[in-house]
Amino acid sequence: MRPAERIGRLGVEGAFDVLSRARALEAKGKHIIHLEIGEPDFPTPVHIVEAGKKALDDGYTHYGPTMGLPEVRQAIAENVASTRGIAVDPGQVCVTPGANPALFYAMLATLEKGDEVLLPDPGFPIYASLVRYVEAIPVAVPLVESRQFSFDLNFIADHLTPRTKMVILNSPHNPTGGVMPSDDVRELARLLADRDIIVISDEIYRTIFFGDEAPLSISSLPGMAEKTIIIDGFSKSHAMTGWRLGYGIYPSWLTDAVSKLVVNSNSCTASFVQMAGLAAINGPQDECVRMVGEFRRRRDTFVSQLTGIPGFSCTVPLGAFYAYTQVAAGGIGSKDLEGKLLSEAGVACLAGDAFGSNGSGHLRFSMANSLDNLELAVSRIAGFMTSR
Repeated sequence: MRPAERIGRLGVEGAFDVLSRARALEAKGKHIIHLEIGEPDFPTPVHIVEAGKKALDDGYTHYGPTMGLPEVRQAIAENVASTRGIAVDPGQVCVTPGANPALFYAMLATLEKGDEVLLPDPGFPIYASLVRYVEAIPVAVPLVESRQFSFDLNFIADHLTPRTKMVILNSPHNPTGGVMPSDDVRELARLLADRDIIVISDEIYRTIFFGDEAPLSISSLPGMAEKTIIIDGFSKSHAMTGWRLGYGIYPSWLTDAVSKLVVNSNSCTASFVQMAGLAAINGPQDECVRMVGEFRRRRDTFVSQLTGIPGFSCTVPLGAFYAYTQVAAGGIGSKDLEGKLLSEAGVACLAGDAFGSNGSGHLRFSMANSLDNLELAVSRIAGFMTSR
């Protein structure tokens, strides 16, 4: 007996593999500084936790509507409309247990065998994994570091074919922390304006940016709302990774198909969790603002110290909470260096190889740890590199 062939087309997230190895070393008594997982190290704001508890007491423990509780869909629609400057009907909202299902539904509902999907490389590994799973073809688009890891728009223009069905954007970006310049977003919209191409705009890090203006959503540009699927959620913005709460904003022509997929998979998202999400949207945002401020403080210190290590260079990230670092390690590949830093220096990070072929030679450090631990990690890395 063996699994179905289609399972072989699915990839994994390297961060969880590194986390597993790090936990095994900790079980043997080794001290590990965790910079591998993309999870805010802050507690969920108290008013959100209290709302979840109250929802349990109030009986939100049963099935809810497939696409989400009406009041939650309404609140999400209003929030997305106001933050992106677009019209959003609550009927376009699908509440999901985390953002990944919303991404999966988007691909299952739109892609056919042989369709081509342009996606960032390096990029979130689940993009290519899901594309391959539905037997579509991932087309890796290199990112341009000098433009804050924006798409190579000339590459996109040259690779738009009659088989191109989808383009995936992620800004702020994982793993690089880049924010796509507004002019590049506008140029991409111009390239796609007259084509029947779906855009997935993964905006899960939208609130974590360090510039003066929020990243521009391609959905807000003329003609793009009806062909854009917005993926977002509460994990990063409100430190709610364990709550598993996300959503997709789908064009109206796609919502019936998405509803069928939800019915056939998870039925609905936990009702009490949705009520916690409602409190996250409607309640105070002070703690979230403070969290972003702390990420900025960590970024300024960590990147400055990290680039002081010979052979390490890093473009200062404008969003998310990652330091994506190019490493010249005297013949050691980034994957091997990931393993050596873990086992010998006690620093868990992630090789860029996990994010695509263009990630080779890089390491991703998650700054979701205390400033003291980040500085200790730099000290350990420097010591390891010096001892080689």
